[in-house]
Amino acid sequence: MSDASGKGPVIEEVLDEDVQSTVAVAGHPLHAMGVHFPIALAIATLGVDVFYWFTGDPFWVRVSLWSSGFAFATAALAGLIGTAELVLVRGIRIRVASWTHAIAAMMLIAVLGLNWGFRMQNPENILPHGLLLSVLASLFTGLAGWHGGKLVFDHGIGLIISDKE
Repeated sequence: MSDASGKGPVIEEVLDEDVQSTVAVAGHPLHAMGVHFPIALAIATLGVDVFYWFTGDPFWVRVSLWSSGFAFATAALAGLIGTAELVLVRGIRIRVASWTHAIAAMMLIAVLGLNWGFRMQNPENILPHGLLLSVLASLFTGLAGWHGGKLVFDHGIGLIISDKE
C-alpha cells in the first residue's frame, strides 16, 4: 500500500538512492554532454539522404558516409559512458527507465553501425536502403532521447543540485 504521501515503499526506496554521476568532469556528466553529437549526426544523415534523393548529387553520398560514420562513432562513445554510469551508480541501475533507455540506445547504436557499414560497402546505393536505415535511426534516436529525458526530468539523473535548492 502507499503512505500518506501517495508513494509506495518501492518508490521510496528508489528515491532514497543517490544518482550522482561518477563519470563526470567538474560535476558535469560526460554522457549528458556527449549524446548531443550522435543525436545531431543521426538526424543530419537523414537530412543528407533526403537531399541526395531530391538532387542525385554525389556530393551528398560523401557527406552521408561521413555523417553516418561520425554518428556511429560518437554514439558508441556515449554508449560506453552511459553503460559505465548504469553499472557504477546503483541509483541509476535500479530504475526501470534506465534500462529502457539503455536498450533503446543500444538498438540505435546497432542501426547507426549498420547504416555506416552499408554506406561503406555500397556508397552509391543509398536509395532506398540507406534512407530507410536513416529513418529507423531517427526513430530510435527519438525513442532513446525520450527515455533519456525521462531520466533527467522525472528521476533527476544527471542534475547538479546544490544545498540551496
